[in-house]
Amino acid sequence: MATEDLEWERSKISNQDMNLLKRLGFTKKKDALRFPHEESYPSPPMEYRVSFVDHLIRGLSPPIHEFLRGLLFVYGLQLHQLTPNSILHVSIFITLCECFLGVQPNWALWKRIFCLRRNGSHGVAYNIGGVVICVRSDVDYFDVKFPDSVQGWRKRWLYVHEESSDSMEYNIAPFDGKTKILRRRSWDAEATEEEKLATEALMTRIRELQSTRGKELSGIQITAYFLRIRVQPLQARKNPLWMYAGDEDVERLSTDLSAKDLEKLIRRISKLSKKDTVPSSCKVKPFCSANPLPEGHLVLSSLPPLPEGGEVEERAVVTDDNQGASRPESGVGGSQKSAASLEKENETEVTSSTRSSLPAASPKGKRKRDETIDSGASKADTSRAEKAAPTAGEKPLALYDAALISS
Repeated sequence: MATEDLEWERSKISNQDMNLLKRLGFTKKKDALRFPHEESYPSPPMEYRVSFVDHLIRGLSPPIHEFLRGLLFVYGLQLHQLTPNSILHVSIFITLCECFLGVQPNWALWKRIFCLRRNGSHGVAYNIGGVVICVRSDVDYFDVKFPDSVQGWRKRWLYVHEESSDSMEYNIAPFDGKTKILRRRSWDAEATEEEKLATEALMTRIRELQSTRGKELSGIQITAYFLRIRVQPLQARKNPLWMYAGDEDVERLSTDLSAKDLEKLIRRISKLSKKDTVPSSCKVKPFCSANPLPEGHLVLSSLPPLPEGGEVEERAVVTDDNQGASRPESGVGGSQKSAASLEKENETEVTSSTRSSLPAASPKGKRKRDETIDSGASKADTSRAEKAAPTAGEKPLALYDAALISS
């Protein structure tokens, strides 16, 4: 599969886009965003990264949440390589964890639900939006109602300010628009038996949230909730969403949107038709300061393995021929519950749902971070696959009491 070399072109952000970003509060903080001028290829200033209008309206905002930082690192990706629907998947997952499960976004739980696939069509592997996050075919997860097409999103690129951390290993990779996407073992990594045991109560609760008659929670309800409260799930925050304090919350990006603006935005990022009702509230009351976590509630913590002391877990390359989206594979749901429908800028930019057998977990090994993430490349790993154990930077797992989760 060939790689498309001519994807980047001059950014075409309209006045309508600019007004939307202003209403959503993205321009309130000085220098949070910078807009391209005449350049036809991104050249971000120091401490800026390349993103898209369609990423921002789906929950992304700098500085970037540590869970998304970890995903980008473990999967060997840059922001521009994820599709808008994939960004929305991460936003919904974080909101689900913090508001409805009462836990920090959890790496072990994530691995039980999601895997990654290449995005391409007609013999071409895309770099911009070249990877999609998919729901595993054997997982019952929320019907998110993704749009079948996100028209023109690749042309609406801009620069977002990503402040460097003193701990350099926690910074996301500098922009490199020509970095080849390499399919890694981590794309298919599954939870270990220990992780499955530790997160079984969470999976049970997710099934209950979807199926409790009269209180069914949907992906659209979760999306509408974080848009309504004006807190970006993918922004680094002082407080988790279960501490949301209402209109005066310090994490709010802007004041309330008008009912008309909110409805229009939800319809834009979903495939709700004009006949479909936009939910005005969630059927399950989210955790917040007015609805605090139950007394004694345990908070399970598990982040994607980030490096410590300059060392990282080896992210072995499965294949570097960019054929991941073109051959039949198993493990990816093809329904609207997953991102396997894939965004398309034009009708030609669609790939079918892909299938492959999933390895038990990614192999382990050590190498310097600056040899991998800054170059965007990784050497093929010749070591045998091992089940993933908690690594440096990953917090230990704690077992849940199912009664606490469901309370």
